[in-house]
Amino acid sequence: MKIAIIGTGISGLVAAHHLQRHHDVTVYEAAARVGGHTHTVAVDDPAGDQAVDTGFIVFNDRNYPSFEALLGELGVATKPSHMSFSVSDGRGRFEFSGTPWGLFARPAHLLSPPFIRMLRDWRRFNRLAPGLVGMNGTAPSLGVWLEREGFSRHFIDRLIVPQASAVWSADPDQMWSFPASFMAEFFDNHGMYSLRDRPRWRTVVGGSQSYVEAVTAPWRHRIRTAAPVRRIERLPEEVRIEAEGCETESFDRVVVATHSDQALRLLADPSGAEREVLGAIPYQANDAVLHTDASLMPRRRAAWSSWNFHLTQAPPARTTVTYWMNHLQRLPAERQYFLTLNRDDAIDPEKVLRRFSYDHPVYTAEGVAAQARRAEVSGVRRTHYCGAYWGWGFHEDGVVSGLKVCEEIAAAGEPSPVEEALAA
Repeated sequence: MKIAIIGTGISGLVAAHHLQRHHDVTVYEAAARVGGHTHTVAVDDPAGDQAVDTGFIVFNDRNYPSFEALLGELGVATKPSHMSFSVSDGRGRFEFSGTPWGLFARPAHLLSPPFIRMLRDWRRFNRLAPGLVGMNGTAPSLGVWLEREGFSRHFIDRLIVPQASAVWSADPDQMWSFPASFMAEFFDNHGMYSLRDRPRWRTVVGGSQSYVEAVTAPWRHRIRTAAPVRRIERLPEEVRIEAEGCETESFDRVVVATHSDQALRLLADPSGAEREVLGAIPYQANDAVLHTDASLMPRRRAAWSSWNFHLTQAPPARTTVTYWMNHLQRLPAERQYFLTLNRDDAIDPEKVLRRFSYDHPVYTAEGVAAQARRAEVSGVRRTHYCGAYWGWGFHEDGVVSGLKVCEEIAAAGEPSPVEEALAA
């Protein structure tokens, strides 16, 4: 079959990787580069060029089996990463990290009743939250559940909401309407309710772009970069794709590997189900800055963590996090590199290296319910949808989604590329 794939994020790459073995595949990418949220930049450093990731950074050995299998197939090397989390007000009056040496990085917290209660609530949360697993559709929102269970404001505002906001790159205020069971199941899968038996985190050697280069090498000539698709028209016998800088072309099927909101905008005649399902999972933009300004980190070095959440006096309508890239990627450099979301005004302009913008899905009860309706829209009218938004919003979800599209296309009675790859 002649198949168009729109988008080169992880889901589009996986779909193209398998489908190109059996079909005539053409891949459209709006940007001038390939990879979507996988975006590694080369930074000139006294110790030598550093490959610093700015989107996808880490994965673990428990929750990313399909992604790990892909890396193994491609022969892409990985190495251990460090995973830790801190919360800081930026002034040194309140800051801690979840590490044994960082919990009381500010010794005064030992004598603070609100802080001690926050820690007790943390233990109580780890005991109660697993009871929400499996209650999608019936559990309350996170905000309602936290208030109903009587958790303290310190725990809510300075621990669990910052943690959830950082994980999903979401506006802290959105956590009040965030599905409590969705969060509980994610925390359970990632071993976050216990200090023991947690997954081991890893990062790609040479930056995550290494796997993009490896997966696309055999079929790079099939990718049309700087070719944003403007319109998808589904007809009884074909699908017509209109893209900037390209002639309108007809295909047997189309795989839409973009964000859900982008996918909906591309359709010339979306069905009612497509409007409801794709429209239920919106996206929010987050500004990212790669820099060397250490003032964005906690005042006390003992609180420095891989992920550092900022408690700002005037909270923006987006998450505020600084990633310590040397720690996450184990960069062989003395100069410290940081990636900060949505705090451009707090960074010394002289220390800014690059600026980016990444969109992330916004999860609500309606969006989680829409995920269960995937079969109503994907595989219908010669159209297939894949993207991390069908799952938790992470790299593994993108891989799984791309594999599902391959199975849908194979369901017409042709050999399954996924099964053949697994058998090889």
